Order: sequence, then structure tokens, then C-alpha cells
Amino acid sequence: MSKRDYYEILGVARDAGDDELKKAYRRCAMKYHPDRNPGDASAIESFKECKEAYEVLSDSGKRRMYDQHGHAAFEHGMGGGNAGPGGFGGADMGDIFGDIFGNIFGGGGSRGPRRGADVGYVMELDLEEAVAGIERRIEIPTLAECEPCKGTGSEDGKLHTCDTCHGRGQVRFQRGIFSMQQPCPQCHGRGQTFQNPCPDCRGAGRVEEEKVLSVKIPPGVDNGDRIRLSGEGEAGPPGSPPGDLYVEVRVRPHEIFVRDGDDLHCEVPIRISQAALGDTVRVPTLNGEAEIRIPAETQTGKVFRLRDKGVKSVRSRSPGDLYCKAVVETPVNLTTEQRELLEKFEATFVGDGARRHSPKSSTFFDGVKGFWDRMVS
Repeated sequence: MSKRDYYEILGVARDAGDDELKKAYRRCAMKYHPDRNPGDASAIESFKECKEAYEVLSDSGKRRMYDQHGHAAFEHGMGGGNAGPGGFGGADMGDIFGDIFGNIFGGGGSRGPRRGADVGYVMELDLEEAVAGIERRIEIPTLAECEPCKGTGSEDGKLHTCDTCHGRGQVRFQRGIFSMQQPCPQCHGRGQTFQNPCPDCRGAGRVEEEKVLSVKIPPGVDNGDRIRLSGEGEAGPPGSPPGDLYVEVRVRPHEIFVRDGDDLHCEVPIRISQAALGDTVRVPTLNGEAEIRIPAETQTGKVFRLRDKGVKSVRSRSPGDLYCKAVVETPVNLTTEQRELLEKFEATFVGDGARRHSPKSSTFFDGVKGFWDRMVS
């Protein structure tokens, strides 16, 4: 059966560059990798085609021969012995796929122990603290370098090259047609071993402790923002850097304001008389008080905007606005005099003339009448 064109297999043009070839191969190989398609014989064949095509086209000499002679270039010794596709020129498959599958399937060309683990910490703040910024001391449980052995894990400080991985920190193993890599089980990726483990850390090189840090929260942070403290995570194995600390901000609900990006929202209760006659009311802001002029005949839900009274976030150059929504309150706990006054006031709303004093009520009842007329027609 004739072989498919290598450029067609990878889905690239014949003038594709090295980066384009590599990206195309990565997509193809990831799609058909046997670990992602267990028991699928067709996927295995497609995977073999991908790596064969990439092995030829990524080599300038082989690609030139293929462009001139096609698949015949690697038949009958034309390609130079074992250098043809399928044999990979004697190359180790772990080297070919290392940069692509290292993070997924445990392979790759990485050497030695990895850096320490990152640590997460959730810091709860009041809205005022998040807006103004704050410096706070925190305690986090973490793994720190063992002081007595200086992180080596050896009581006497004597280290020896690992006999299993020969100091590489990685060992290779065969998995079907693949040559894979993983941290050495003998030295745990260190590349070195010792005879006398440190009694304090039991040879781990790290010990559990409570770390106390002072964290500066910049002004304007919002819920979900994260602050990275480089090198303040867990200590890594000997010879590797520590991880990082990520402080995630959680802003507690506020009793007055609701934050939306750089803007703040609040409700301002006003009396019926204030809404009907108009008034000036004072409202709180994060920087003191401000005044709002309530015009006569104000209805519930009307929003008043106070410019620059919101939040200046860490991502903006100017503060947002404060939006105050008027809410007309029904009076409660009325005195006898107040009840009598309201009854006299209500008595003035008689006949058709009352409709012009209640625009929403008129619109509502007109809609109800139209609804019933349609229902009975």
C-alpha cells in the first residue's frame, strides 16, 4: 500500500518552517497518542505516521531528499542505511518526544529534582481594607529547608552519586514502543544519595514549620485577585529553588456598598414626603459624606451618580463612580396625629383627578384593563 504524503499527514504546506512543523506534529501526536487512545489500532498507526513524517521533515537533509525523490528516497539504501523513516536514525524516542510529552506522560529531557511546590493562602479583607490597601502578617504551614543538614538530607553532609541514575536524577523505562523518563526512585530525582540520613528531617532535607510573613496588599484589589510572593512557597529538594506563595484576596460583603469593578452601588432610603417635595440628603462614601439633591416627585429606583466616589483599582488610573438608588420607605409605627394627617391626605385623591398624581398606578391599571378586555373578547 502506498504511503501518504508527509506534508499531508502533518497538514502543512511544502514550504512550512521548523516552528510550524513542530506545532503541527504536536497536534497530530497528541491527538493519536496511544495513551489517549487505548486499544485503538488505527490511532497507533496514525501516530506512527505522524512521527515518521516529522522525523523526515524536521531533518533538513532528509527533507531535501524527500522533496526530490519522495518516499523512494528512503528505499533500497538510498537514504543512507538506518537513517530512513521508521528507524529514526538510531535516535532515542525519549529525546524526540521529550519536549512534547514531558509534562503529560512523565517523559521529557528535564534533569534533576523539581522546584518546591507553590502554596496558596486566602486572605479575607473588609471592603475598606481592599480599597485602601493594607499590610498584614500571616502564618502559613510550609516545608522549609532543614537547618542541621542544610537541606541535603545527610547527617554528615557526605553525598554520593546515585548508582541507579548515575547522577542524572532521571531513569528511563520502556513502555511499549516508547522510551519514557521519570524521577529516579532511588534518589528521588536528586542525583545523589547518602549513607546517614539527618535525624531531624529523616533524610528528606525539608521540615514542616509555620512561616510568618508580612504581606503588602496594594490599594484597589478586588475579590479573587492574587498576589505572588516569589520564593516564599515550599522549599524544594536539595539543589532546587523554592516554590512561590500566592495570596488570594476575598472581600467580605459590605453592609452598605456593593462593588462592581471600579464602581460602587448603594441604596438610599428616603421618606414619602422627601420623595414628593424634594430634599437634600447626605449619603456615605468611602471617603466621608456627600450630598444628593432629591428632586420633587422622585420615584423609587431613581439612580443618582456621584462621580469619582467609587474605587480606584490596581488596574485603573482613575476611580469609578458611586451609584445611589433612591428607595421610598413606607412609614411605620405611626402616631395618631400622623395617621390622621395621612388619612386627610389620602382623601384628596378622589375621582379621575387622582390618576394624574400616580403615573405608575395609572399605567398599571390601564394595562390590567386591556388585559381583561383581550381575555373576554
